[in-house]
Amino acid sequence: MHPTEPMEDDRIVDLYWERDERAIAATSRKYGSYCRAIALHILDAPDEAEECVNDTWWQAWNAMPPQRPSRLAVFLGKITRHLSIDRWRRSRADRRGGGEAALLCDELDECVPDGGSVEQEIDRRELAAVINAFLRGLPEKKRVMFVCRYWYGDSVTEIAKRLGMKPGAVATALGRIREECRVFLTERGF
Repeated sequence: MHPTEPMEDDRIVDLYWERDERAIAATSRKYGSYCRAIALHILDAPDEAEECVNDTWWQAWNAMPPQRPSRLAVFLGKITRHLSIDRWRRSRADRRGGGEAALLCDELDECVPDGGSVEQEIDRRELAAVINAFLRGLPEKKRVMFVCRYWYGDSVTEIAKRLGMKPGAVATALGRIREECRVFLTERGF
């Protein structure tokens, strides 16, 4: 393999398990842009996004072993997303601010209950399973809109461009999807 070619995910995970520091460099080369994009959509601050990406590599290093992710991109994306949201919440607690992340949370508050207490951890897992069932039942275009908006934090304009739609149509569709999600969750006890 040429040194500039990305390494296969299985090999990268093997390097983590072997405690070989080349794992971090290989991860950064292959998934740095992907993780940075996730962090930037949430934080909208390049320096903070870069810190979250570096923290992602550190958490991945500490998680493997014992974890052996079957899909490295998803594993890393999830870590980056959680770190970015945590950082955003900390900064928002200091200064009540706007931005895309605040808008995303406000939009999702319409359909997803707050799960802040320890007792609700099991409910959180059940909620994730129910939301996954909801997403599986959506037509592909609606599912893409929902995931792009609420997982990756893409703006309505970015989603519209990606799907060849007008931003107003995407915003309307997302509103309807949120309402469908709220009803779906309510019917299942959430």
